Amino acid sequence: MEKKLRIGIIGTGGIAHAHMRAYRLLDDVEVVAGADIVPGKAREFFDEFDMPKAEAFESAREMLRSTELDAVSVCTYNQTHAECTVAALEAGLPVLLEKPMCVTMDQAAEILRAEKKSGKFVSVGFQPRYDPNSKKIKEIVSSGVLGNIYYVQTGGGRRRGIPGRTFIEKKTAGVGALADIGCYGLDMPLNALGYPKPLTVSASAFNKFGTSPEYNPVDYKRFDVDDFSVALIRLEGGITLDFRMSWAMHMDTTGATFFLGDKAGFKVMPANPEKLWGGAWDGTVGPMTLYHDSFGIPTETPIPYITHNVNLFGEKVKAFVEAVKTGGPAPIPTSEIIYNQAILSGILESSESGHEVEIVIPKI
Repeated sequence: MEKKLRIGIIGTGGIAHAHMRAYRLLDDVEVVAGADIVPGKAREFFDEFDMPKAEAFESAREMLRSTELDAVSVCTYNQTHAECTVAALEAGLPVLLEKPMCVTMDQAAEILRAEKKSGKFVSVGFQPRYDPNSKKIKEIVSSGVLGNIYYVQTGGGRRRGIPGRTFIEKKTAGVGALADIGCYGLDMPLNALGYPKPLTVSASAFNKFGTSPEYNPVDYKRFDVDDFSVALIRLEGGITLDFRMSWAMHMDTTGATFFLGDKAGFKVMPANPEKLWGGAWDGTVGPMTLYHDSFGIPTETPIPYITHNVNLFGEKVKAFVEAVKTGGPAPIPTSEIIYNQAILSGILESSESGHEVEIVIPKI
């Protein structure tokens, strides 16, 4: 019988439950340890899953030192993504890192340096890529049918959808809606485009709802991150990316995501914009339409929605496990997501400075 991969989980809060459920679907994997800085939390986590033999720690480094592991999931709050990932890499382990990659570009550089030095890989958790409709979007955009793509808009956003817990304070999250769902809004079009390098960004970020006792009565005093942002990003290849994302606003959606080319345009509507928490690009998508000329006549061609029962989170974890077995490469590599992180960081820098900023990618 083939030896099972031994997995450790760093951070046993909300998202760690999704990781655990996905790992438990795989016969060749066992989660053997978990660590959380909150005393007793890791033990409670394993008790929820009736796993008395799993080891519980209050220190990630202690877990990494004392437990035989083959890989780890990093499920901590954003501000500790980098330090936990670096610690795992230094222990010689590949990492499935929850999105966003981190908070600052200095942290991103630390991850890339540790990854390079260790020879192990980091895969970043963007499960919407495994939706068959997201794959269809990439297929259409990369096919050449749009011609020379020069403008991309990312729409979507929630009408009301401010989370609580560690998501809403800089000391834990670092960033608000940008990091929580904005990174998804960037990954979908950037992945379809082949992740062109970002060059500059001009942006504004707001927190009109999160700091309001009317709209956020429980947590408004703690709230000190963004709940809405807009940006214009110049990408290599002469492409302009028009980005917007929201946790809360007086609108059902900021619009569709669409790609404009000199041969055709392609529009992707957000899923469930009628729902207060719908409209983000953190799962599937809505109706898709190709706009083009046919025999000189402006024509609209609907792209059939692919109905499926794919477990997106399960596919993300499965792809990571398969990569661990083969030694890589990462299913969703840092070489791509560093651009996503650079845009997020650039948006905040531009908003705080009040002017356009150049995006500088660290050379590792």
